[in-house]
Amino acid sequence: MRHLDSTGSRAADVRPQADPAYLQFLGARPGLASLALGVVSATGFRPLCLWPLALLAMGCFAQLVARSKGWRQAAWLGWVFGVGHFTLGNNWIATAFTYQSNMPAILGWAAVPLLSLYLALFPALAAGLARLVAGGRTDWAFALALSATWIVGEWMRSWVLTGYAWNPFGIIFLGPFDRPGLAAIAPWLGTYALSGLAVLVSTALVLVLLERRFLVAAIAALLLAAGMYWPAGPGREGTLAVTIVQPDLTQERLNSPLFYEANYQRLARLSRPREPGERRLVLWPESGLVDYLREGYPQRYYDHTTASGDPVFARRRIGLAIGRGSVLMTGAVDLEIENGGAAGAYNSVTSLDSEGNIIGGYAKAHLVPFGEFLPFRALLEPIGLSRLVPGSLDFIAGPGPRTLDLGDHGRAGVQICYEIVFSGQVADRDERPDYIFNPSNDGWFGAFGPPQHLAQARLRAIEEGLPVLRATTTGISAVIDPRGVVRAHRPLHVLDRIDAVVPPALPPTLFARLGNALPLIWAALLLGGTAIAIKRRPR
Repeated sequence: MRHLDSTGSRAADVRPQADPAYLQFLGARPGLASLALGVVSATGFRPLCLWPLALLAMGCFAQLVARSKGWRQAAWLGWVFGVGHFTLGNNWIATAFTYQSNMPAILGWAAVPLLSLYLALFPALAAGLARLVAGGRTDWAFALALSATWIVGEWMRSWVLTGYAWNPFGIIFLGPFDRPGLAAIAPWLGTYALSGLAVLVSTALVLVLLERRFLVAAIAALLLAAGMYWPAGPGREGTLAVTIVQPDLTQERLNSPLFYEANYQRLARLSRPREPGERRLVLWPESGLVDYLREGYPQRYYDHTTASGDPVFARRRIGLAIGRGSVLMTGAVDLEIENGGAAGAYNSVTSLDSEGNIIGGYAKAHLVPFGEFLPFRALLEPIGLSRLVPGSLDFIAGPGPRTLDLGDHGRAGVQICYEIVFSGQVADRDERPDYIFNPSNDGWFGAFGPPQHLAQARLRAIEEGLPVLRATTTGISAVIDPRGVVRAHRPLHVLDRIDAVVPPALPPTLFARLGNALPLIWAALLLGGTAIAIKRRPR
């Protein structure tokens, strides 16, 4: 069977026999098929976890790209695939529009596919480059090429235009709560190379089926299933006690001044020590505390939040709530004051001892466009667009990963909310922390967002070899050990606390040492394998 290359000339025979019926069916309407396969591939993400279906969808898409008329059509198919893939995977964003009043909620259902039109550029890049490199091959050379270019595409998606790294494809290899699954190899690959491996496995499975090697396909499927559900074992135990508070504060309660004091009392009540003088780390989520904890702001700002209008009082009553011997890390907001008024704000974490003294702080570096700041404000505000988070002040980005030395309570890394999804950007490599604290407000993430967010926190724990402690307003709060195993958690919309110990960190992993240079090395090796495969089996 022959096809046209991008210049319109006849390409050489690359398939000795006719395509099977299902590929002929998909090839009859390649654009529509790619869109549908993109949607199906996203069913591998949480909470659906249909990873076998996702692998087959990706493998079929790869064959459509390999059989395309040239790199331009391949890029088009990749873009259409990405639109479907990201629309389903990011459907939770539409829910966020129901928690603000400045824009119509129905706009959320337009925002998701509109965002997908942009995000789809990265699968388009991967598909077009793979087709160009493989030169019309539909065999293992193309499988290697697409896995390499997919790595590069996901890596670029993590930083272009501030980056949006949500749901890397490789996360479908993450196992259930009590086992890491095939994601256990992430320390030697990194997240983006894990995605490349998932693409390679997908493409290889379909190739084996096309070659009618059904026994090989069955054995591969059994090995994949065994790897996904292989028991993780008990793991090591730590010594630092931790109390993670999940106050189940809905967005309506968080945003209403009528509940500010009641919300604080709920946090305080859940934080009481079980024994006097107990040495604990106490963790409160993002957005739960409205008090300004630092001094030096104009009085009018304190009057709107703290019962007494006094930040010293606010800190001291927190110290009494957690009890002697404890240290608190809480989500908070700090202000940037210029000319007697607030010029901006910081989404921050503040650390307090039991006396109410501030002993450390961190400002969020990866801010959410349209959530914490409005890009191109001068252009977008006049046409009615605004931030999804209440308030008119844009947040200011912090300097990046920092390690807070809390003395007997360990060395804490901090990643606020969706910062945790950025592979290779969650820990200070010069001052490696003992654990990562990930406070978040997932109450506006819908049903799909919180389990996806937790899964990405687990993947960070695995690749960095560090435990991750999640405190969220409405769930899912969790203690995650450095193998990605969830030691304890509280599900969505449960008012409770977690009392546990912080699992000890592992020695620095290969990824912790090399960062995202590691997956790029793997991409280069896969491209080298592509060249070898083409040379050994010329058309």
